[in-house]
Amino acid sequence: MTVMLERPKTIDVPHGSAGFQELCRALLSLDVPDGYRAEIIGGNIVMSPWSRGGCMRVMRSIRAQLDPHAPQGHFVDHAPSLFTFPGQGRAYGPDVYGVASHVFDEGEDEFQFDGEALSLVVELTSPSTRNADWDDKLPVYGCAGVPVYLLADMQEKHTTVFWEPSRDGYTKRRTAPFGDKLPIPKPYDCVLDTTDFVRP
Repeated sequence: MTVMLERPKTIDVPHGSAGFQELCRALLSLDVPDGYRAEIIGGNIVMSPWSRGGCMRVMRSIRAQLDPHAPQGHFVDHAPSLFTFPGQGRAYGPDVYGVASHVFDEGEDEFQFDGEALSLVVELTSPSTRNADWDDKLPVYGCAGVPVYLLADMQEKHTTVFWEPSRDGYTKRRTAPFGDKLPIPKPYDCVLDTTDFVRP
């Protein structure tokens, strides 16, 4: 009897330092359990559960409100996807994101995408991710040029929007408590109603 062995598949990783490429290979080789996501944060692979429960209500509300205002050729979604930032050695799976639709048509990769295609990133904090959302992701998204970063702090019950990215991070921010309306700057240029963010 002849045993046929499957040939190892080459894993395509983004450009970046050798260390970042090795982390990407390790991350993409992981068997991530259903309901979890794996990201590269601060030089480490971090696995955390996807938002659920009340957070899903908030994510659906954000998507429904912002998608009609997405720039031409972009859409807003909350499907699991990994966006890479090779220059900063990071790869994130945002809770909600606005992205150029063409990135999903390029190549055969169905999971890993270029962070430069993002027009919006939304993160909902949890006790396990709050520090990363504020301390690691905030400066990376800003330095990478993501036009709008919306951070819903589920522990402090307020939403902060950051815009005008620069090499040093975002230069502008505005915060509103859950239940208030929050203006979202260009390229979305709309008002987000956070009434649905308040638990019934």
